[in-house]
Amino acid sequence: MNDHLDLKSSGDPVADRRYAYAEMLRANGDVAAAADLFRQCAELVPTWAPAWAALGDMEAERGDVDAALSAWRRALAVDAEDRLGVELRLARSGLAPAPQLPPEGWVRALFDDYAPTFDRALIERLGYAIPAAVLALLDEVAPTRPLPRVLDLGCGTGLTGEALRHRAGWLEGVDLAPGMLSQARAKGVFDTLTESEAVRFLQNEAEPYDLIVAGDMAPYLGPLDALFDAAAKRLCEGGLFLLSVESGPDAAPSPGWRLRPSLRYAHSPEYLDAVASTVGLARRALRPLAMRRDGSRWVEGFVGLFERPSRSAQFAPLPPMALSRPRARGR
Repeated sequence: MNDHLDLKSSGDPVADRRYAYAEMLRANGDVAAAADLFRQCAELVPTWAPAWAALGDMEAERGDVDAALSAWRRALAVDAEDRLGVELRLARSGLAPAPQLPPEGWVRALFDDYAPTFDRALIERLGYAIPAAVLALLDEVAPTRPLPRVLDLGCGTGLTGEALRHRAGWLEGVDLAPGMLSQARAKGVFDTLTESEAVRFLQNEAEPYDLIVAGDMAPYLGPLDALFDAAAKRLCEGGLFLLSVESGPDAAPSPGWRLRPSLRYAHSPEYLDAVASTVGLARRALRPLAMRRDGSRWVEGFVGLFERPSRSAQFAPLPPMALSRPRARGR
């Protein structure tokens, strides 16, 4: 059992100082020196997973696959929840198949840690475009459509919820990370908030929704079959499902999804259409989008809207449009 559940501190000041110095060396590109210090830290506190995970990263970067595998296995052994996403690192390095879902512990820890600075980072530094794109697509395709019940999956701090609030009669948010929900709750945007994994929530929910939004959740899922199926079953007749996905040159055409080096998943437009068709949803629109910055580049993706068909459509289907690569803003 891991006695060091804190991912920020090992509990040993000496080990913590060495870890911090190793991170500085890592940022400056001195991989060998960083690896040596991470190893010292792991030896001082063998039950602290971050030291083992970071050591694995450095060994992988140096090309020592066996040493990286050994270190990552030690990290998993002392942190069964895999809050550091070691399973994803193994897949990224070709040492294991890409998991169909990331570890829930990793997703929860990632966003709990990010929650206090999430809005500022995404809006001020990363040019986060998804909330505005979600609203723009909804207003374009269904500008007068009544939306008595709206569900925001992976609602985070409520950025997409804020964008949709004026269109929703009842706005419900669901997120896996309690830290994100705390930020959303403070905004007073949602009528109710629930801590849950999104697909499980949909499978356990009985009430139908007029609109289900997964604004930035698909990049943390591999196959989207379960998400589309659960959403389709929770939509009222004529209900809408709106989501964004990451795409780009590493979104393989088959099977249509792929784990990216960023540890997020990419999905192809063709895959979205295939999955939607399987569960009886019809695509109404799919637009390319420069989603946010990642370093010096823009993360490319798409925002799409799908409908559970009804006999009396509230809007006319749009004509087919050729898809193009998203145009990155600011270039």
